[in-house]
Amino acid sequence: MGGAGLLRLLLDTHIWLWALLDPSKLTRRVARALENRKNELWLSPISVWELSILAEKGRVVLDSEIDEWIAEAHRKAPLKQAPITNEIALETRAVQLPHRDPADRFLVATARVLDLTLVTADMRLIESKNCNLLANR
Repeated sequence: MGGAGLLRLLLDTHIWLWALLDPSKLTRRVARALENRKNELWLSPISVWELSILAEKGRVVLDSEIDEWIAEAHRKAPLKQAPITNEIALETRAVQLPHRDPADRFLVATARVLDLTLVTADMRLIESKNCNLLANR
């Protein structure tokens, strides 16, 4: 997981939301990793897409319109944007998960191609061991 104390962390959608809206859901280990300024924090556009779907369905309630909320979230906690490349799209075919969630396939593929550590509390992802992981458990 990176050299010289540097971690390159890709935040799963729920970890990103918890960090912004309910940090008490983060373990001490994950909270420390996210607060450590030496670490690089990454977010996939897939997470923004996933949040917009959750908000549309009413499963996540935001205090402003999605565009404004995303802009404010990036101002509060700037993250590096993980690109969606052809290589990542093709890597999703090699991702073996016990479920068919396309967002999870993209996140795992992104972590693999960009050599990032996926921060997640999703036991299905943790148990699948498809990429480097920092488990929130």
